[in-house]
Amino acid sequence: MPKLSIIIPCYNEEAVIVESYKHTKSVLDGLSYDSEIIYINDGSTDRTYDLLNEIASADRLVKVLHFSRNFGHQPAVSAGIHHCNADLAIIMDADLQDPPELIPELLRFHEQEQANVVYCVRTLRDKESLFKRSSAKLFYRFMNRMSEVEFPLDTGDFRLIDRKVMDQFCRLREHSKYIRGLISWMGFKQVPFYYERKARFAGETKYPLAKMMKFASTALFYFSKKPLLIAVGLGFLAVIIGIVLAIWVAFGKIYGYSNAETGWTSIITVVVFFGGVQLLTIGVLGQYIGILFDEIKGRPEYIIDKKTGF
Repeated sequence: MPKLSIIIPCYNEEAVIVESYKHTKSVLDGLSYDSEIIYINDGSTDRTYDLLNEIASADRLVKVLHFSRNFGHQPAVSAGIHHCNADLAIIMDADLQDPPELIPELLRFHEQEQANVVYCVRTLRDKESLFKRSSAKLFYRFMNRMSEVEFPLDTGDFRLIDRKVMDQFCRLREHSKYIRGLISWMGFKQVPFYYERKARFAGETKYPLAKMMKFASTALFYFSKKPLLIAVGLGFLAVIIGIVLAIWVAFGKIYGYSNAETGWTSIITVVVFFGGVQLLTIGVLGQYIGILFDEIKGRPEYIIDKKTGF
């Protein structure tokens, strides 16, 4: 039988993890696959640690990776892929927003399309705020305009990947990963699977606005050099404006239509404009230098404190 792994990152999911396991287990029991579930405990501070150990002790098909602290959702997914030796893997969240009941359909669709990646596209985001829905749509479309790689719209990390993709993923050495972007960058045959995303079964979102902004900046700066081009363009625009103003002042002195001594407002405006352009350019450069600094240090993407069930 082909082997299937379900990769589920968890962070403070005590309110939902048992129910999530029951749903996933009941679906896997009906499949003709050699199945396993790999949970990644991303440094949870609630009872997620104990609950996952209890589940693993009762079910030999459950494996758990416990991080030494909270490293983030993307490192948790990376750890799951790194420790997966199955033919196929499905990445999904623990909060039941990615319904385990769709697993059989994903497998049938993968077999039908003979694809390397089946990425799940959200046609409906149940009970999510207008701000989150609109900002997500804007983000994906903005990224496609800025990036050199085309990303599927309205997708998350919920997807099926085959062994070929996992092997190539394990070769990637970035420390701050934008996984859905990296999988798109790989190529191979990738097909969409449309579904309606449910509301969280319990608990609260682990992606508040601050984390969403950090995640978006990682995606932007790791997959696009266009911010540098924009900074160059603004610098060039500032130079043109400076030259035009210098010519205007010089001719004003010659022909007497300008009194430069009384131009306090225009001087302040120019100073503020040039200062803003300089700070923006330095900030963009700083982001890229910071990325280089993090990569050069060569620290591990995550640290595993304990393995259960392996």
